[in-house]
Amino acid sequence: MLAILTGIPGTGKTTVAKMALEILKQSNVNYELVNFGDIMFEIARSKNLVEQRDNMRKLKPEVQKELQKKAARKISRMSSGKNIMVDTHCTISTPKGYLPGLPKWVLDELTPDIFMIVEAEPKEIAMRRYSDKTRKRDSEITEEIRMHQELNRSIAMVYSAFSGCTVKIVQNHQGKAEEAARGMSKILR
Repeated sequence: MLAILTGIPGTGKTTVAKMALEILKQSNVNYELVNFGDIMFEIARSKNLVEQRDNMRKLKPEVQKELQKKAARKISRMSSGKNIMVDTHCTISTPKGYLPGLPKWVLDELTPDIFMIVEAEPKEIAMRRYSDKTRKRDSEITEEIRMHQELNRSIAMVYSAFSGCTVKIVQNHQGKAEEAARGMSKILR
């Protein structure tokens, strides 16, 4: 199975995913967690395009698109005969607007089975972002965060229409990551 995991920065998607995969491992169900942005970053850094991962979204859209294609091909090769969870974003906020994180050419390469969106309340996300000193993220007001999550829900259904996969929303409220992980693990069985 190839599962796509998305959520705007600060939803806790990676934390929930790692917990869910540990739960699954206890039942002998194994997934490899692959971060789409990390693969893109490896490619971009090898071409001397960026020095920090968070600067990729500031690259020209045509450069980002080429990086997406190359990363999708690499992940597609990795997924042969394995359960893979791809940690990525539905949309990427750029200075010129939102860029689709999984355009058709990426979906065609990946052929996902399920699409999961991790969400939280906008105020929770804003606080998580503010508290995370390991990343250099733009600050957004809660209304911008709400709009970004709504945009992601809409585009996830478009991705579903293109690929035929299902879409599931996983709520990760403050202090309830374990509950979200248990729900996610049931989806991935």
